[in-house]
Amino acid sequence: MSGNKTNVTKDKLWISALGILSAICLVLVFLITSIEAVVYWTPGYFEAEYTKYQVLNHLPPMTMTDLLTVTDEMMAYLRGNREDLHVFTTIGGQYMEFFNAREIAHMEDVQGLFIGGLWIRRIGLAVAAAYAAILAIWSKQDSERKQLLKTVVPGSLCVGTGLFFAAALFIAVTVASDFSKYFIVFHHIFFDNDLWILNPATDLLINIVPEPFFMDTALRIGITFGVMIIVFLGICFCLWRRGTRSKTTN
Repeated sequence: MSGNKTNVTKDKLWISALGILSAICLVLVFLITSIEAVVYWTPGYFEAEYTKYQVLNHLPPMTMTDLLTVTDEMMAYLRGNREDLHVFTTIGGQYMEFFNAREIAHMEDVQGLFIGGLWIRRIGLAVAAAYAAILAIWSKQDSERKQLLKTVVPGSLCVGTGLFFAAALFIAVTVASDFSKYFIVFHHIFFDNDLWILNPATDLLINIVPEPFFMDTALRIGITFGVMIIVFLGICFCLWRRGTRSKTTN
């Protein structure tokens, strides 16, 4: 009997540890998906932001249609769907390149972040899938193990998700207290050069995506991410409650 309890305890420990790791991976998936949902999947988002901040007034004469075309090409580049950022459009009556050399160099760094995020999402999904596969094989044709999974798995997912979300919420509150300060900190952390310091007088990029644009985007991402986390936590909690009741009944 004692040996059986020891085995159960060990099983709970490794299942919980891997469950927490999988939860963190899934939360990263939710975060990256939230970013995509806002900047890629929200119809008319950039046009609404450009209109809100009247960016055309801070650019040489060009149409909103041309600006949105440039934006589409820029976003395609960030996802790796375009080879380079040499985008041409009509500005001030002349057909010319929109981004200058400094902006292109900076956006190469930004592209690295975007593609890195997509890889993190793939890895996160792979880890979660591997966890599910391991548990399926481990519990196959064993009713006691299957019963154990009904409580330990959703419980560990709740713990891992809650810990990550608490940390994310703390960071969000900290950043919101002084967005400009932490916007700069962000760039110092993720970039090892000063190419991100753009001049509104010579660099069009900083004029189409000013700091308030990033504030709006960060808020939308935060809300989307929060909704995903709350739904996921709710599902995990319900599964945990159901597993607990099932265990009590048995």
